[in-house]
Order: sequence, then structure tokens, then C-alpha cells
Amino acid sequence: MIDLRSDTVTKPTETMRQLMAKAAVGDDVYEEDPTVNELEAYAAELLGKEAALFTTSGTQGNQAALLTHTVPGQEVLMDEEAHVFIYEGAAISAFAGVQSRTLPHTGGRISPELLKKSVRSDDIHYPETGLIWLENTHNRGGGTYLPEVYLKEVRKIADEAGVPVHMDGARLFNAAEASGMSAARIASYTDSVQFCLSKGLGAPVGSMLAGSASFIRTARKKRKMLGGGMRQAGVIAAPALHALKEHRALLKHDHGHARLLAKAIQSSTDLTIRHDVQTNIVVADTDTSSLSAEEWVARLEQEGIRIIQYKPEALRFTTNSDVSREEVETVCRKLAEIQ
Repeated sequence: MIDLRSDTVTKPTETMRQLMAKAAVGDDVYEEDPTVNELEAYAAELLGKEAALFTTSGTQGNQAALLTHTVPGQEVLMDEEAHVFIYEGAAISAFAGVQSRTLPHTGGRISPELLKKSVRSDDIHYPETGLIWLENTHNRGGGTYLPEVYLKEVRKIADEAGVPVHMDGARLFNAAEASGMSAARIASYTDSVQFCLSKGLGAPVGSMLAGSASFIRTARKKRKMLGGGMRQAGVIAAPALHALKEHRALLKHDHGHARLLAKAIQSSTDLTIRHDVQTNIVVADTDTSSLSAEEWVARLEQEGIRIIQYKPEALRFTTNSDVSREEVETVCRKLAEIQ
């Protein structure tokens, strides 16, 4: 099967497996795992932050950030299709006890005017605005990145309001590759950032949370509260460190493959792409197609191609390091045959 459901489906490389077998380990709850410590130090340096924390998943990293930044009863400003709002099982309210205030967006960008207006005033009837939430790249926005001019505007609004900014940067390095900005430059506009090791970078498990030293000290305790205290975690930190060092340069190939897919979809099918294909995600709408989203998924499955129905009338194709250019070209040919 050619699997384009997500960039989470990648398998660890042989090099990763060898590194797992040979990893130096210790008890990470005591901060004694040398491989985890090396990973955290490298991630912090790469993002220009004082410290970083290895978490089991992006969701756990996001929730640890929420628990660290906010107190129960506060409100978090985010776009209406944010991953933390749709795909994290209402953990934001169940664990942190805060409410989401969701706002309309374009590619993950809430208009600065609306964002500024949405920061709560000092009124006893209102919750306090505890955090501004960004997502980069934007999952449901078609993998679009946040431009620097927008990041600057959000930072200015946050500073004027005295509110911290967290970035769910699950695909942060895709954003860096597409925008030409370094990950550190992107992260400089935020107080904290989470990024996944197990998506485009191809590690088998894990995410990183980065911020100030004091923030990470508190987040480490919150991770423990969430059940994320790990013991000899070097066996999973080793492939993650390798992916972070060696696989960032490979993301440009995934982006090129996505553009190739998008061109084929637009030229040889009755599907419609309504977003700028900037990274490794292509969302194709089926409202103009003679086939439903369900039918497209089933027909492609019959041809040995896996995608997902992303919305009631949309499909998602996500390129990843386990899919070669030849396989992408095969998908392009098969798409033209399905009508």
C-alpha cells in the first residue's frame, strides 16, 4: 500500500533501530538518561529556548503547556479548527480546566483586529484571557505556515495584553522549510512551542516542548501528572535525536511530492483544491466531484492507495518520508483513472 493518510505512519529506519538497541539509558524521572538529556539540550538549542522537555506525544506536550501557562477558569484564544480544540479529546477542559474561545481563521491566521478585540477586559463577568494559541503548520488549513509578519502582530498583541503565546508546532520544521525562516526565528515569537518528532521527521514516537528554564521545570511536573514520567527512555530518544539531526533536510522532498500530487489532482480529476499547497498536506474538496469522499477513499484503497476522509466533503493526502517519488507518480496516474 502507498500510505498517504498521514506523516505519522512512517516506520523507523534501520539506522534508528540500531540506535535504539545501542542507546545509553538511565532513569529519566531522575533526569539521568543521557540520551534524553542530549535530545532535550539539542532541541532547546535548535529552537533558541533555554530548555526543552521530551514528551510521549504532541497532545501530551500541548496539555503540559496548558497546565503550565494557565489556571482553571481562564480562557484560551485559538482558531476554530485548532488541533487542540478538535482532536485532543477535550483535554483542555478536562485537565487544565480552561475554556476554548474559538475564532474564525484563514490558514490558521485569526485577523489581528479580531484577536486583539477578543482579549478579555477586566470585568468580573468575563473569564481572564490566559493564553494565545497558534498552530504552525495548520493541520486543517492544508499545512499552511504562519508568515513572520503575522507572528510579529500576534506577539505585539500578546505583549500589550500581558498574555503568553504557545505554538502547537507539530509540523514546525515543515513550516521552517517552506517559509525560509529558521525554527528558532519562528519560536522567538512565542513563549513556548511544541513540535512532533513522529510526523515528518519520521521518529517512531515522541514530541518536544520548549520554553524558558522556569517554564520547563514546571512543565516537567505537569508531564508527570499526565502520566508522562518515563524511565529508560533513551531507547526512544535515540531515534528521535537522529531524526531531528538528519531528517529535517528531507522535508523539502515531501513538499515537492505534495505539489506534484496537487498538480495531478487539479489537472486530471474533478476534485477541487482551495488552499495554497505549501508543505506536505493536500486537502481536496469533493463538493465538485461526481464521487463522494467515501467513494474516493474506497476507490483509491482498491488501487493500493490509502488516504483519509478529512471532512464530510474533503480528502487529505499527506506525503511522508516512506513514500517515494515513483510512488507519488503512481498515485498521480491512478487518480486520472478514477472517474
